[in-house]
Amino acid sequence: MIALACDHTGIELKKEMMKLLDSMGLEWKDFGTDTAISCDYPVYGYRAAKAVASGECDRGILICGTGIGISIAANKVKGIRCALCGDVFSAKATREHNDANILALGARVTGPGLALEIVKAFLETPFSNDERHIRRIKQIED
Repeated sequence: MIALACDHTGIELKKEMMKLLDSMGLEWKDFGTDTAISCDYPVYGYRAAKAVASGECDRGILICGTGIGISIAANKVKGIRCALCGDVFSAKATREHNDANILALGARVTGPGLALEIVKAFLETPFSNDERHIRRIKQIED
């Protein structure tokens, strides 16, 4: 199950993510918002991050204007490793090296075509399980 959340700037891109996840045969849960009325991204980022941290969802995709604010909010939740990615290489690397469990995107920065490719890379790339990466993740957690 993939947790989805966005603020008012990410509504349209989140809809594209829903279609992509459906086409990939993946289940998702929407943690809001569902309106274009200005709202506070920390509320929605936190909801989705808590769902990932608790195990209710396996991974998450968060969207705000730049992806910065919502990723900062998500990373406040213990157990979350949220990475803001604007390219496919970074999405693969954060899965392989950091075992990131949430991806953040900026709706005002990354076009929908590229965003969909970034999400695919994030979801399809496994963690490497290399000792050095496990060690570094442990250091982050500590």
